[in-house]
Amino acid sequence: MVTIAKSLTSTIKLNNGNDMPMFGLGMWQANSGSNGPAEKAVVYALQNGYKMIDTATLYGNQSDVGEGLRKSGVKREDVFLVTKLWTNGYESCRDEFMSSLKQLDSGYIDLYLIHSPSGGQVLESYKAMMEFQQQGLVRSIGVSNFGVQHLEGMKKAGVPTPTVNQIELHPWMKRTELVSYCRDNGIAVMGYSPLVKAERLKDPTIVSVAKKVGKTVGQVLIRYSVQMGYITIPKSEKPARIIENSQVFDWSIPEEEMATLNSLPETSCTWNPALSAWEG
Repeated sequence: MVTIAKSLTSTIKLNNGNDMPMFGLGMWQANSGSNGPAEKAVVYALQNGYKMIDTATLYGNQSDVGEGLRKSGVKREDVFLVTKLWTNGYESCRDEFMSSLKQLDSGYIDLYLIHSPSGGQVLESYKAMMEFQQQGLVRSIGVSNFGVQHLEGMKKAGVPTPTVNQIELHPWMKRTELVSYCRDNGIAVMGYSPLVKAERLKDPTIVSVAKKVGKTVGQVLIRYSVQMGYITIPKSEKPARIIENSQVFDWSIPEEEMATLNSLPETSCTWNPALSAWEG
């Protein structure tokens, strides 16, 4: 059964028994800098009910997230921090993880993901992540941008099933086979780029649906992800938009309009490492 978020505080039970919020603030391309946009966005989001922040080494704003959390006044245990590993291999993973902990100014990370299967040495990286989990430095481990072939490779290697697979998901990137595989194997589906990098805000189909339901195009795109049962992390640095993005729980997109959105052609707006070969 697919879990659908009912509010900002809705959670999903991961395959290791931990609870994870189903809605959060994405930090990709959030601008770093002391008291800058990224830090302020974290403060504002947390002070207005957000329970999860998603960042990564690659984003270059982990320190901003850590400082934003501190300035927000919200207790660390009330925030779910997600970050991602960029390098490959056991030793590199250890070094990068310790750097992430320091930048986030946190004693632990709630969810640590391998950012991409590209470059190989996935199993070596995962081994290090498993050790962090055993040491209590990480609550849950998972992957991002992994395709079925990568997840099958991990299964054949006999390692613990990832708790989460974070992938690009929106009406133009439904990835039905991959989503079904994840759900059939107990892997929670987390979608990034729900707003399609603002590239489709004038698309006639989505504009028409927005008019029918009396919401903004952005809200329709986010609600689509919520209604599909994805964990979703819309990004914004603007206070008004951070609030607007979260106002997607007391209404729904009618079934007919959902069918229309689900009929749109598949087109990625980012990268797609999920298509790469499994290198172990």
